[in-house]
Amino acid sequence: MATTLERATVNEASATVGRFVRAGCLSLAPLSVAAAIVAAVDGWDGGVASRTGWVCFTLVWAVAGAALLFRRQEERLALLALWFALLAGVLALTAAMVRDGAGGDAVSMAQALAFALLPAAALHVLLALPSGALRTRLATFTVGAGYVIAAAVGVVLWSDRPSAPSWPVVLEALVAGALGIKAAMSEYRAIRLSGRRWTHAGALAPAAAAEVVLVTLALHILVGWPPRLLQIAAVAAIPVPLALLLRTSRRLQVYVERLVAPTISLVGLTAVVAAVYVIVVVGLARAPTRDERTLLVLSIVAAGISALLYVPVRRRLADFSNRLVHGARQPPEELVRTFGARLSRALPLEELLLQLAEALRSVLALEAAEIWTGSGGVLERVVSEPDRGSATLRLTASEEAVVARSGVSGPARLAVWLSQLLADRGDAVVRVAPIAQSGELFGLIVAERAAEAEPFDEPAEKVLADLARQLGLALRNVQLDSDLQVSLAELRRQAEELRLSRARVVAAADAERRRIERDLHDGAQQHLVALEANLGAVRALIDSDAEKAKAILGELRCAVQEAMQDFRDLAHGIYPPLLQDRGLSEALANAARRASIRSRLEAATGRRYEPQIEATVYFCCLEALQNAAKYAGDGARATIRLSEKEDALLFEVADDGSGLDSARTTFGTGLTNMRDRLEAIGGDLRVESTLGRGTRVVGTIPLVR
Repeated sequence: MATTLERATVNEASATVGRFVRAGCLSLAPLSVAAAIVAAVDGWDGGVASRTGWVCFTLVWAVAGAALLFRRQEERLALLALWFALLAGVLALTAAMVRDGAGGDAVSMAQALAFALLPAAALHVLLALPSGALRTRLATFTVGAGYVIAAAVGVVLWSDRPSAPSWPVVLEALVAGALGIKAAMSEYRAIRLSGRRWTHAGALAPAAAAEVVLVTLALHILVGWPPRLLQIAAVAAIPVPLALLLRTSRRLQVYVERLVAPTISLVGLTAVVAAVYVIVVVGLARAPTRDERTLLVLSIVAAGISALLYVPVRRRLADFSNRLVHGARQPPEELVRTFGARLSRALPLEELLLQLAEALRSVLALEAAEIWTGSGGVLERVVSEPDRGSATLRLTASEEAVVARSGVSGPARLAVWLSQLLADRGDAVVRVAPIAQSGELFGLIVAERAAEAEPFDEPAEKVLADLARQLGLALRNVQLDSDLQVSLAELRRQAEELRLSRARVVAAADAERRRIERDLHDGAQQHLVALEANLGAVRALIDSDAEKAKAILGELRCAVQEAMQDFRDLAHGIYPPLLQDRGLSEALANAARRASIRSRLEAATGRRYEPQIEATVYFCCLEALQNAAKYAGDGARATIRLSEKEDALLFEVADDGSGLDSARTTFGTGLTNMRDRLEAIGGDLRVESTLGRGTRVVGTIPLVR
């Protein structure tokens, strides 16, 4: 109990300390903004626009830090934003104090350090995106080195006051921006596509910052505005806190995701435009005059607008030119591209072919478009525009091979190899593209124009060939899928038959064991019981009545012989000794002699086979003889035939009895067991019967040489 109370007390104390720390950090936001406002009112540097811009700059960072602080998982990033805002506020306040001559060396040192540490803090933020933590040792080392170098730069600036140059800090800002943007983009690319949704803001911020730097730096070089590079760095840093604010809104994530790609494209276009204009100005070997600056700015704006409008204007002009050249039709090469896109959408084949025929007729200005599909030398017209109904085309093997390997064919070749296709077409101009894949013909694309129409040119024939090639691949995939489904259905059927066969084998084995137990109980066991009783009687009579004892012993001898015969019959039913000793022919001959129907054996082979094969043939013939004796009728005779043919062992049990109608007869367990035995060793069973003409049971077992 005491331990639980102590833990609860410690947790409550920790929570209280955490709340105080969070409140202390949150207070940095208004303090930083207040410092910037006081400095702006005091007029610390630049004009009204610069002072107002710096206040907005500090305010954005402070608001981003405060907003992130209320999200427990964003606390590290919040502290970085508040740290950056604090540096901005301290820089503004100390600059105002130095301008007023207050604070002495301590304030000057604080100003120089804040000024130099701002780029290092920006680098820290960029490397810590999107979680706020530095994930690698290299990132930690880079940030640490950045702070050390920045502190050293601050000390140098303080020692060179009041004429200290600002270019070291500008160089810091450029290096920090380059390293930070590169690291942020690398981290963004390393994240899986499924997890990038919440990091789009982290990618948008560096892209927007790069855009600001490119635009303002180009303007500074070309026209001298903005006048100070520090202002460029400050404006470029504003997109980062704005992106951090966007991270706090789930609703805005969708819009942020849409802005990433256009912003990156805009950065690239801006870099190209800016580089071109800078090269032009450098080529002048002098700075532009005041009038030239105005013209230069206007031309830069015009170039930027032209770059942004290039893609939509190009698309509209292409559509206009296509309508002008092809009328209302799309260009032929566009049909090939769009058909490939339709193939990837898994549309039903019938709908896909109908769309293709309609598009072909429209794009190539055809009188009719037809698509024939099929295989094995038989093609059917499945789609035609306009509808001409179904038709069948039969090809010989040689015709199919030639057509499959030919390209787009005209009337001369068609008259030789596809003369049936030209029937009832009159004087129409016909082109046929074979739909083939790997030398196999899957169909035809038939394009027909009126005799007075424009003849087919090379681009039209190329479109037909490209479409036939794409359609051949699609039909090949359809055929493979169909074959796969058939194979799967066959495998399922075989698996089900195997399962049922195994169940029947288990049931047959159980039934056989029960039969053996019954035969032992009713036959040999009864003889043994009688023997035991008679032996007891002999023991009682051997001294008193020797003659009667001798008579009983004679009976016992006969009983022992009967018991031995029962055991022989039982063993013969399990596995006949004659089959094991003398082979299949001798065992079947003996079975024919012992059968209840008059039987004979015709054996064309007398050699030995594997025990499993011999046992299968023997018991199948035995089962067939039993069926013949049961159903063939009185006076029927049976013949067992045994032969080899084409590496297979054939056996047949035929009778001349009454026969049966196989279409209306359900085969019993006997034939089912025979089929299971044969299929277990790769064999096959066939039953042939006709009413009044007897029955033939034929089995085939492959032999492995």
